Amino acid sequence: MTTEPRSRRPHALLRPLLWLWMMVLVAWLGLISLGWNAVAFMLQGLPLPPGRRLAIGRGGVTYGYRFYWACARASGLMRLEAEALDALRDAPGGLIIAANHPSLLDAVMLVARLPRSVCVMKGALMRNVFLGAGARLAGYIVNDSPRQMIRAAVDSLQAGGQLIVFPEGTRSPGPGGTLHPLRPGLTLIAQRAGVPVQTVIIETDSPYLGKDWPLWRLPPLPIVFRARLGERFAPEADHEALLARIEDHFRKELGA
Repeated sequence: MTTEPRSRRPHALLRPLLWLWMMVLVAWLGLISLGWNAVAFMLQGLPLPPGRRLAIGRGGVTYGYRFYWACARASGLMRLEAEALDALRDAPGGLIIAANHPSLLDAVMLVARLPRSVCVMKGALMRNVFLGAGARLAGYIVNDSPRQMIRAAVDSLQAGGQLIVFPEGTRSPGPGGTLHPLRPGLTLIAQRAGVPVQTVIIETDSPYLGKDWPLWRLPPLPIVFRARLGERFAPEADHEALLARIEDHFRKELGA
C-alpha cells in the first residue's frame, strides 16, 4: 500500500475540494480528447493528401494535449517538466522513442512535445469514442497482430515518423526506479527499419494512475512528472543483445 508523504498530504478539510478540482481536471482531459475526435471524424471525410492528413492528425493531438498540460499547471495540481523532449522535434529521419511507463499519462506527456509522433495502441482504443477518430487520422498503429504491428511500425519509421514505444508492455510496478523486463519487439523494429532507439526516462514520485491506483483516488499533491533524455542506441543485427543493454540502461538510470 502506498503511503502519502506527510508534506504533500492535504488537510482533511481541504481534501473534498481538492478531490473535486482534480476530477474537473480529469474531465477536462476527456473533453479535449472528445472535442478533437469530433473534429478528426469530420476531417476523415475530406480528400486530403496522405502526408497532409497525417500532419494535421498528429499536430491536433500534440497541441490539444499541450493545452491540457498548460491547464494542469495553471490548476496547481499537476506539473509536467518535459522540455528536454523538444530536442527531438526536428531530428532527421525516423526515430524510436522508448520510455518507461509509470502512469497512464505517459503517452499524453510524450505526444504533447512531439508533433511527429506515432503511438502503438490496442485495437479497443481505436474504437474508443475519446480516442479512435483522432488516432486513425494520426496514423497510429494497432497492436492486435504482432506481425502487422511490426510491419506498420517499420513503414512509419521509414517515412520519417517518430514511434513512441513503452517496451515494458504495461505500466511499471511503481513510481520509483522499478521496471518490468522489456519486450523484444522494440529492437526488432529498430533493426528492420534501420533507425536508432532514443531512450526517455520518466520520473515521478506520484502513484497517480500507476498500477493499482484508481482514477478517482486523490494522490499526494502536486503531481509532478519529469521526462529527460537517456542514451541513444544504434540498431544492431543482434537485436536481443541490444535489448538487454537498453534494459540495463533503464535500470541504471531509474536506480540513480
